[in-house]
Amino acid sequence: MRGTTVPPGTPCERRRPGELPMHRLEVPTPHAPPFAAGTFDDIGPLSRAEFPHRHTFHELVHVTGGTGTHVVDTARWPLRPPHLGVIVPGQVHQWAGVRGLSGHVVVFTDDFLLDHPADRELLHRLSEGPWLTLDDRADADVTRLIADLVEERRHGDESVLRALVHVLVVRAGRLLGTPPPAPAGAVAAEFARLTARPDLGLWSVTAHAGRLGVTPGHLTEAVKAATGRTAAQLLREARTREAQRFLLRTDLTVRQVASRVGFADPAYFCRFFRRETGLSPGDFRRAGEKHHD
Repeated sequence: MRGTTVPPGTPCERRRPGELPMHRLEVPTPHAPPFAAGTFDDIGPLSRAEFPHRHTFHELVHVTGGTGTHVVDTARWPLRPPHLGVIVPGQVHQWAGVRGLSGHVVVFTDDFLLDHPADRELLHRLSEGPWLTLDDRADADVTRLIADLVEERRHGDESVLRALVHVLVVRAGRLLGTPPPAPAGAVAAEFARLTARPDLGLWSVTAHAGRLGVTPGHLTEAVKAATGRTAAQLLREARTREAQRFLLRTDLTVRQVASRVGFADPAYFCRFFRRETGLSPGDFRRAGEKHHD
């Protein structure tokens, strides 16, 4: 996926006022696998960033120590390790008031999942409830799997790394009570990938269908068969999540937020947002600010 990886030391891309930082995965060479695993210190200071930001990649975090809060989109998760967390491309997260953070981080792009494309959908399901406190047995299991990944990275066998990541994702699904999805068609899988990229500005079924080179009707049928839900419903949810992120994590006005999520008419955006959440954009922002005080 273009722009998801960069050489070490590449400066951040310029962004529009109010836009959230987008972190890309640094890889040592152009042909290196889009994958990294190690401690928070190994991965670098951005792995514990205290400011709201997004990724172009998936991130699994195994927290073994520390205090504070992990914030993912609109949810705040207090640290009471050990934890396993899942963050997918496009989500907004930050570490708030964290002290003594320790553990491991595993990061990889969509491209790294080429052997097991259904893992993309499973990861997105996991991201809806992305924070798990582990019991002793689960913590030991996750610790062993991540140790294998860190060790295998030194050997550089990409096929083994992809297999180990698949095992880790499936095990995470079991721990979080999320079964693996049925194999999805290529169109539905690509639709899921695109809806996770709010930066593309695709806010309608027609726009997604055009990007994928299919008719809106075919896209609707493919998504319904793969997920049991309509493409329009999934897009409404994605649009609402993106608006919530901007309202909570930026100083953009309601009019500016409306524009960022594809509404030319702020009044129509306000009606849409109230219908989807039960609150006006202003009330949602005020409630979030009160909760974060």
